[in-house]
Amino acid sequence: MKPLSFIMACVCASLLLLFSSCDGDQTPEEEVKWDETPYVLEHDGFAKPPIAEDNPLTIQGVKLGRMLFYEKKLSADNSQACATCHMQEFAFSDTAKFSEGVRGLKGKRQAMAAFNMAWNTNEFFWDGRAHLLRDQSLKPIQDELEMDETLENVVKKLEAEQDYKDQFKRAFGTEEITAERMSLAMEQFMNSIVSNNSKYDQYKKGQATLTESEDRGRKLFFTEYNPFFPDDSGADCAHCHGGDNFENDQYMNNGINAEADITDIGRKKVTEDENDLGKMKVPTLRNVEVTHPYMHDGRFATLEQVVEHYNSGIKPSSTLDGALEQTREKGLMLTDQDKQDLVAFLKTLTDKTLLENEAYSDPFE
Repeated sequence: MKPLSFIMACVCASLLLLFSSCDGDQTPEEEVKWDETPYVLEHDGFAKPPIAEDNPLTIQGVKLGRMLFYEKKLSADNSQACATCHMQEFAFSDTAKFSEGVRGLKGKRQAMAAFNMAWNTNEFFWDGRAHLLRDQSLKPIQDELEMDETLENVVKKLEAEQDYKDQFKRAFGTEEITAERMSLAMEQFMNSIVSNNSKYDQYKKGQATLTESEDRGRKLFFTEYNPFFPDDSGADCAHCHGGDNFENDQYMNNGINAEADITDIGRKKVTEDENDLGKMKVPTLRNVEVTHPYMHDGRFATLEQVVEHYNSGIKPSSTLDGALEQTREKGLMLTDQDKQDLVAFLKTLTDKTLLENEAYSDPFE
């Protein structure tokens, strides 16, 4: 028979263990809480973006959106995510002329870069068919040429993962998973992706020096076209690619096709307005060095080809931008050195921190 002292010691130890366990082991329901802590968007050098009031950025919302952006379960065969065609190392764009979907089918337009979305105020996609970024986020999932999945199936897949139910609760207050909540979270993550630390940004702050070629290219980029004084004439690139984000929130016909050759009617398909024939969303030129190929149909492989198009290749059409129409007769009159300088300047818009920022990287690796 064991001594009383031994028995009492065991009882005390058991009670101590029990109380310790009760104090430290909370249930998952108690541990996982709604967290509305704001996500601080760093936008040095840019104006404050117009974030939608009904979807402010929170740390947990951005985290959920990042998970979904890289989640392959959003596709029919669990093989592709948003990030498959919007790769960070290429400024969240695709180097393929047309991205290939889960069925081996190719899309009809080149994948646009997905950064600085918070400053876009004129719809999304090349033709602007998605009014808000949250609307855009769900369309590739359902597109038969892309991820070819239903939102209902995606929700079921995510509901089977406790990690997702927990994260939806942190972001939205309950474990309920819906397509709308998915879209809001992905909108938050994409709005958090900021590119504002290129060599040109550093130059403007006095933290970097442009080479002679880069600086000549800078002057050409921002100087207006003047056919009467060729020595003083510039490339007038800022006419379409101006402002902090090097774009103008417009849809324009940039003369890559003559009117008879326009097969992709662009913005006209959305508005049904003949004046929008062949017009496409003007993309940002930030990180343009790594977002090749260029134009909505990926027809140009190099920046040199793009510059040459604007120098001598503008095609006539009734909806061609007026400023480009003025250059058609004489062209931009750029010398070979001018073209090299323009390309050199465009490469100063590359933001290497964006391409390597862990905050935007795959959270599952």
